[in-house]
Amino acid sequence: MLHVDIPTREDFKTLVRTRSDACVSIYLPTTPQTQHVNAARTELGNLSAEAVRQLEAIGFDKRRLAVVAEQIDDLMDDDSFWAFQAHALAVLVTPDVIRTYRLPNQLHAMVQVSDRFHLKPLLRAITFPHHAFVLALAEGSARLVEIFAELPAAEVHIRDMPKDAASATGRASINDRSPSGRIHGAEGQKVLLKQYARQVDAAIRPVLAGRNEPLILAATDPLASIFRAVCTYPELAANGISTSPGELTPAQLAASARSILDDLYQGEIGTFRELFEQRSGQGRTTTDIADAARAATFGAIDTLLVDIDEVIPGTIDEDSGKVTFADGESASTYGVIDEIAGRALVAGAKVMGVRAADIPGGKSLAAVLRYAV
Repeated sequence: MLHVDIPTREDFKTLVRTRSDACVSIYLPTTPQTQHVNAARTELGNLSAEAVRQLEAIGFDKRRLAVVAEQIDDLMDDDSFWAFQAHALAVLVTPDVIRTYRLPNQLHAMVQVSDRFHLKPLLRAITFPHHAFVLALAEGSARLVEIFAELPAAEVHIRDMPKDAASATGRASINDRSPSGRIHGAEGQKVLLKQYARQVDAAIRPVLAGRNEPLILAATDPLASIFRAVCTYPELAANGISTSPGELTPAQLAASARSILDDLYQGEIGTFRELFEQRSGQGRTTTDIADAARAATFGAIDTLLVDIDEVIPGTIDEDSGKVTFADGESASTYGVIDEIAGRALVAGAKVMGVRAADIPGGKSLAAVLRYAV
């Protein structure tokens, strides 16, 4: 079982804006198997020592440095914290605060020290749609199931959710073929199913209001197509689970939903590639770091893909966006691609953290611009 706490996009924006005389960003692989977690604790100690070394090299205040080290040491000694882990851990520390995020995706061990946090690895966790809802809809039942990473799926209890199609339409059965106006036969059954579908949509609407997670429909026709016609939630996935969900457990529904979530992710990458190719002919794309830095600084990036694994040290001018590359990592530099991603996100761009293979041309980043620059 994974224990995860992924930052929201608003959390991420707050982290992007954080500035301090020392921001230590540590990422390391962990394991949900408690008996094997000591290796991760040891790795955290090694990465913490490297952060201390970098801060000492720039003459950082010893008292504030001791506070940073003490916060990480306290975390290392917290047995209850290490008893519940996922596949990776992010530890973000300043002399004033410490933030931890347990992540479902695999990450490489790294430490970055600067006046701002290194956040690009976190983008992967908020890019991929680990979190979703499954609507298990049948004539005899209606359930909304929430799924998140590899945690156990759980049914969401909704007070106004119809028990079944018959009770939703005030009948003993919707399969009654005796004539009653136009509500009889196959056509009459569809009319009743549409009433049922509308009630289900109305019931889940307050729960999903303001959300942007995918909603995956588990249903068979004709009910599946009827619900799709009346559904008002904009993130209803085009593909669904086409087997009857009546007897499926939340865990079984979640397992069936995984491949649909994978397809959604690949679809996003494919959509970006098509848009990138289209905009390239209009002078509205770039894979150049310096150009992307300027575009991010002036809010010109619409969509950005960045390689979450690569770190290119340097600095970017706050006003002009000019990049100054560094020969190596130090507490006086930061990852420039990470900084580009943060500026673009704060300016309203869609930013996705991916692997290098997903980026056009295998570059460090690829940007679609709002206008030619």
